[in-house]
Amino acid sequence: QVQLVESGGRSVQAGGSLRLSCAASGRTFSNYAMAWFRQAPGKEREFVAADTRSGGPTSYGDSVTGRFTISRDNAKDTVYLQMNNLKPEDTAVYYCAATEKFYAGNLQGWYTYWGQGTQVTVSS
Repeated sequence: QVQLVESGGRSVQAGGSLRLSCAASGRTFSNYAMAWFRQAPGKEREFVAADTRSGGPTSYGDSVTGRFTISRDNAKDTVYLQMNNLKPEDTAVYYCAATEKFYAGNLQGWYTYWGQGTQVTVSS
């Protein structure tokens, strides 16, 4: 069993930056590939970014490529999402997810563990 707790979400103006964190506990963090997804009101959950159990390579959703970066610190059992040049359309609840597979990319059904989410609001 893995527990995931996201933090770092807040309100920010367009063009700003945020770094989200997802702290994992319960199992050996390096045994899991991690990902970030997001869900805006009235919309389906959307893939944002994913890494592999080794930390790389990484993959990104089309709408965030070039602006967001996923990274991990295995010593801290934490995965991060650095978000730059934020846009109002980035407003959503952001979730981290974990899988024991080496890599799951954007396949939501392959992720076994999910956090409770953290709200990001971007104003214009």
